[in-house]
This record gives sequence, structure tokens and C-alpha cells, in this order.
Amino acid sequence: MLNFLGWLLIGALIGWVASKIMRGRGGLIRNIIVGIAGAVVGGWLADYAGIGSGNVWSIGGFFIAVGGACLLILISRLISGKR
Repeated sequence: MLNFLGWLLIGALIGWVASKIMRGRGGLIRNIIVGIAGAVVGGWLADYAGIGSGNVWSIGGFFIAVGGACLLILISRLISGKR
């Protein structure tokens, strides 16, 4: 149970940081979803590129996850046509 709560907390933090960087809007639930999905995407891309495992529980992994979340926000804006 604590692991699940930890993922929700870190997902919310990652999503919040990404929304501030991308000047986006969204509530807690959206930040959690974007943060967790960004951690998955960022970790996968980092592993694919060979620059790290994307372990979100490290400082480098946190930045990789934030980058993945920013990428997801950018893609969603491109698809929806919103800026």
C-alpha cells in the first residue's frame, strides 16, 4: 500500500513540475496521470537511448520522468491543436 501511495505522490509531483514547465493547466488527478505516464515514457526513452534506467527514485530518474511528462504534454497539445 505504501508503494502505491509513493507512486501517486511522486506522480503528482512529476506532473505538477511538468505542468509548470509547460505552462499547462490541470488538477491533481491529471498531474498524477501525466506524472506516472511521463515516468514510464521517459524511463523507456532513457533506456532505449542508453542514458540511464529511468529509476524515478533517483535525482536523474526524476528529471527523466519530468522530461517524459513534458513530452506527453507537448504531444497532447500537438494532437489537440491547443497551445
